[in-house]
Amino acid sequence: GGDEEGVLLLERLHPDVSVRSLPEAKALLEAAGTLRRLWVEPPASHFFETVAERTGRQAVAMRAGAAADAEVAPLVDAALAAREELLAEPPEERLLHGTFRQSKVLAGDRMPWLAVGPDPVVGESAFDLARLVRDRVEDLIAQPSGASTTRRRIKRLAESLEVDQERLRGWTLFRAVESGVRARRVGRERDAELLLEFAGWL
Repeated sequence: GGDEEGVLLLERLHPDVSVRSLPEAKALLEAAGTLRRLWVEPPASHFFETVAERTGRQAVAMRAGAAADAEVAPLVDAALAAREELLAEPPEERLLHGTFRQSKVLAGDRMPWLAVGPDPVVGESAFDLARLVRDRVEDLIAQPSGASTTRRRIKRLAESLEVDQERLRGWTLFRAVESGVRARRVGRERDAELLLEFAGWL
């Protein structure tokens, strides 16, 4: 019936200590390990949004952004083509965190690291992992070897979580372009520039 009581799970966290406080390479792998523990099989009759639905909504806004801005059009085209290809043959679906990044991983008592602030979505794990690839994007852009560091990151994350490297690259491209176009739309020009430059490396 409709009178079932919900259960609220509270945990002690250390909000001032995120995985971002670790050195870059270690932070990335710790965050990836935390993400792996989160992924579960979605319940049979779930009501969660799917990756196809969420990215479909985003694709509409991206097309509008490309129409208004010739500069981003080639990247948007590449991102939308990657999405089509990725959705054509999706691998096993999982219930994903949805907005995962290093700052969402906080020090906990029960386990060393716990993830917070999910926006659940059902789809392939490479979609969740893709957001992690561009963590600290401002640092990546600032270093001369940013592009090769990004490619190494994709390789390392894909291998550590047994995710297909090309699929991870495709979703990383899509998510970076989507965020870049969105940042530009709301006038966050600096963020847009960083994200679109990063996307250009993929």
